[in-house]
Amino acid sequence: MTKTALKKGFLWGNSVSSMQTEGAYNEGGRGPSVYDIREAGEYVSDWKVATDDYHRYPEDFDLMQDLGMNCYRFQISWSRVQPDGEGDFNEEGIQFYSDFIDALIARGIEPMICLYHFDMPLNLAKKYQGFMSREVVDNFVRYGKKMVDVFGDRVKYWLTFNEQNLYSMPGCAKIAGALETPETLENILKITHHVMLAHAQVAKYLHETTDDQIGGMLAYTELYPATSKPKDNFYTEQINQFYNYNLLDAFNGKGYIPAYLNLVAQNDFDFIQPGDLTIVQDQYSDFLPFSYYRSTTLSADEISDLSDLLQHSSNFYQDNPNLKTTEWNWQIDPLGFRNIIVKMWNHYRKPIFPIENGIGVIEEWDGQNEIQDDYRIAYHRDHLQAMKDAIEIDGVDVVGYLGWGLIDILSSQGDMRKRYGVVYVNRTNHDLRDLKRFPKKSYHWLKRVIQSNGADLSE
Repeated sequence: MTKTALKKGFLWGNSVSSMQTEGAYNEGGRGPSVYDIREAGEYVSDWKVATDDYHRYPEDFDLMQDLGMNCYRFQISWSRVQPDGEGDFNEEGIQFYSDFIDALIARGIEPMICLYHFDMPLNLAKKYQGFMSREVVDNFVRYGKKMVDVFGDRVKYWLTFNEQNLYSMPGCAKIAGALETPETLENILKITHHVMLAHAQVAKYLHETTDDQIGGMLAYTELYPATSKPKDNFYTEQINQFYNYNLLDAFNGKGYIPAYLNLVAQNDFDFIQPGDLTIVQDQYSDFLPFSYYRSTTLSADEISDLSDLLQHSSNFYQDNPNLKTTEWNWQIDPLGFRNIIVKMWNHYRKPIFPIENGIGVIEEWDGQNEIQDDYRIAYHRDHLQAMKDAIEIDGVDVVGYLGWGLIDILSSQGDMRKRYGVVYVNRTNHDLRDLKRFPKKSYHWLKRVIQSNGADLSE
């Protein structure tokens, strides 16, 4: 492993969403979101308290400062700053985030804002079916511009949508707030377009009114053909085109890929209106952020056509027998991480920024002894080395490295058992306990890594 440090100013940090951390679901003037009506289950918490970051964020920021982190990507809860998503803004909610940002800056931590992470204001979901509707596109743009206006003087880095390519995949209706919308091919392509329209208008406004930077974000899973069959390779590339390069091209001012526009036209879908494609093309990303956790393979044996692939893609994924797999059936592949970094850089020559990476593991604390999470150290060590290889061997410009939920949070499904953190939070799915924070073994390792600016990755 190389012992060289990363460039001066490299960003080390942590990423989270509001619903997985904040709690305080009925405090501070916050309105309901779609998460507030989700029912708890045996392995699913409700979202009322989460890790109580609304009240405890100074404690968490102190831990980040002690670790040496200099960047924190958090999400603004749309419902907290605009309770119904379309009416008046809530000054108490805006003040909460203003104080939150000031607290980060006071500790030398660069704030990065994400505007939307699946938690549509409930009113917009019920009234308009979320991003199925142009009204919600317009409301999001109004919300996004307001946040830029009030925080743009202190926040340099921005995201519109968490993992925006998920709005092109099965499951897109749920995260887009379209709770009663069938996921037909037309609706998947429509949601893809509406979300991009919203992103493009906010990105353009930010560039027109500030010197800040914004990036369009992907959830990037490295995908290999399951075999050397030409059909496996062909449909693997089709997935890559529709789920990754369609948006990456748009983020970089090229507009959509021709295949996306052809699919819309050939099916006589009419959701692209005059002027839309100019809006999509008339903006750009300053950096290319993405999440990465795993890779998988695709078998095309049962795929009938492109429509079948885009509507049911998860049905065709298979485990890779050459990789280790976590208890959540996510396959560990640091080389896939490097490959994605290199591919994006070679295609677009924009600074690359991995802003989510980590391993989720079921962990229990005995109440006394430090959790010995060597598996987490190994995961981050190997991925950091892969990133360094992309920088030092492949010549990539990488902005920073943000882990996911490095202080334990609820999982995206609401399961507190799936822990990513280097800090343990003392609660279970249904027992809040005392919510105290306790560093794990990986905390001390990561602190040393950051102090050396990535030069020392040894265990």
